Amino acid sequence: MTAIMNQPIRVENLYKTYGDVNAVKKVSFSVNEGEIFGLIGPDGAGKTTIIRILVSLLRADSGRISFKGRDVAGNTAFVRANIGYMPQRFSLYPDLTVDENLNFFGDLFRIPKAIQIQRKERLFEFSKLAPFKKRRTGQLSGGMKQKLALSCMLMHEPQVIILDEPTFGVDPISREEFWCILKSLAQNGTTVFVTTAYMDEARLCDRVGLIFEGDVLAIDTPDKLLKSFTGSLYRVGSASPHTAYEKLQNNPMFVSVDLFGDGIHITGDQALTVNKIKNEMERLALSYSAVSKIHPEMEDLFLSLMKK
Repeated sequence: MTAIMNQPIRVENLYKTYGDVNAVKKVSFSVNEGEIFGLIGPDGAGKTTIIRILVSLLRADSGRISFKGRDVAGNTAFVRANIGYMPQRFSLYPDLTVDENLNFFGDLFRIPKAIQIQRKERLFEFSKLAPFKKRRTGQLSGGMKQKLALSCMLMHEPQVIILDEPTFGVDPISREEFWCILKSLAQNGTTVFVTTAYMDEARLCDRVGLIFEGDVLAIDTPDKLLKSFTGSLYRVGSASPHTAYEKLQNNPMFVSVDLFGDGIHITGDQALTVNKIKNEMERLALSYSAVSKIHPEMEDLFLSLMKK
């Protein structure tokens, strides 16, 4: 029982369909107490479906999710009273002020007024929303809305919080501030389960699950996942990356070729070198600005696993 309590979230062989669509396919993972666990994948990967089953808004076709040792399916009231859930879509009241929204959630969870005041002061301190407490929520920026939504969720001080793509559409500075808040919460013992489509946010998690089309491709710490990347990786700068990609993607010399911004990433075996890539580019009359060997990032690993 102690081991289970140290893993407040356990997902076992979860399966969910929508008609002919297999949204989640026998997914299993656990979230450890006090860690930030990130479920990372593109739109349609199954992230939101898993979260909605976890917070008891959906029922799985088969499999099981347990929260603090209890089956979610049979303990809805317990789950909703002890978990903090921040959905993907902003769901606060736009006509209420920042302060009024916090009061509403304090009342909703029957928190005594004196304690509400203390908690609001702490929440204002780390969210930096104190100067805007009298502003109507509908007039806040995207980043401020997300910080307010997180603050409202924290009014009843849940030990486990679930966030569904909380930084989607948020500017880079607000994203950084939001993750600093999550790091601070985890350092103080809060368990954080977060989903995101941003591969660069994997580095901000303690452990990561990569998910694609309902399948979890890999789970581990970011460093261990990146070390599992096999082969040699090169970046080729090009003024015409799409042309280079089209002509090289089926080239037997390379394991894989992927578009990356203003260039392409080429994966090969250990025999592949910069000169061999340059020679092949020149043989095919493809222009390039530079070819260099690089270290893989999470997106490179994800694409590699996805193709396998």
